[in-house]
Amino acid sequence: MKSVSISGEMATKKPFIRFHIITLFQEACESYLSTSILARAQKEKKIRVDYQNPRDFVTNKWGKVDERPYGGGPGMVMTALPVVKAVKKALVRRKKANVVIVWFTPGGKEFTNKEAEKLAKSDDIVLVAGRYEGIDERAVKMLKTLAPVKKYSTGHYVLTGGELSAMTVVDVVTRRLPGVLGKDNSIEERRISSHETYTRPEVIEWEGKKYRVPKVLKTGNHANIDAWRKDR
Repeated sequence: MKSVSISGEMATKKPFIRFHIITLFQEACESYLSTSILARAQKEKKIRVDYQNPRDFVTNKWGKVDERPYGGGPGMVMTALPVVKAVKKALVRRKKANVVIVWFTPGGKEFTNKEAEKLAKSDDIVLVAGRYEGIDERAVKMLKTLAPVKKYSTGHYVLTGGELSAMTVVDVVTRRLPGVLGKDNSIEERRISSHETYTRPEVIEWEGKKYRVPKVLKTGNHANIDAWRKDR
């Protein structure tokens, strides 16, 4: 295993993570996770992505996983037991000691690169992707009997479902595993980076106007380039 310096500390990075996505719509995740860097990470066995569908754990003949909310209000709420049973199935024969369950909620802790570093030390990460108006909160208490639960928010907005948040976590965490990006300094916060990037050609002509690459980026003076990037 490889150790890298994170905020002045040495952290041992795991070479393999198994992600378990709990979702009603597996196909929504597969299209993104089966391309580019994430596809290569799976092929090279740096990560694995498994799925469990709560509909497979209902007892009604309609595959119904939602009910009206107590206290009134619009929409429907996913019931707790199918979700908990799906997570339990995902963790069969998995070691509880290095497992974390991620619960997405607007009131959760902001998901950041720092949080991704913590998750990257796990062997198994279960990502619960809710739908409708959310999932019965009692599921959280039940899930805590299976493994630690971390509540995260991926942003100040409302999504149709938790699949986008789940894919975000898979992407951000996977990028931090040794060898996934080729070079450790490809991870943006481990180098001086800017939200502005430029490439060839040096000059682009568009509708009678010329758009040039900033001069400092062509100097080869890395101290000046780093200073420029810090100011952006």
